[in-house]
Amino acid sequence: MTVIISKGKDPQKAKPCFIHTQVNPHLDRRIICPHCGNEWNFYQIAEEVKLTTRYVQNADGSFTPLSDDSRILGEVKLYCGECQADLSKFHNRFLEMLF
Repeated sequence: MTVIISKGKDPQKAKPCFIHTQVNPHLDRRIICPHCGNEWNFYQIAEEVKLTTRYVQNADGSFTPLSDDSRILGEVKLYCGECQADLSKFHNRFLEMLF
């Protein structure tokens, strides 16, 4: 997009000044909270999660975790990180853009 701005009092005599602005081609792909306008901070909550952690016991009796495994059995919801609005209707889009 190019915007032409004329400088001076008389637009007929003024030399045009060109300002180039770039339109974000991904703007229509971004999730924007319809409640507060936030487009940066989001979080998700998974319900009914089974978390398995495997440990080894050390010689001194303490434990060290070896691995974690989680399984989500319930619903996963997406929320706005600013106003905490439920944005679950955008969750599929969120998953598509998760890299």
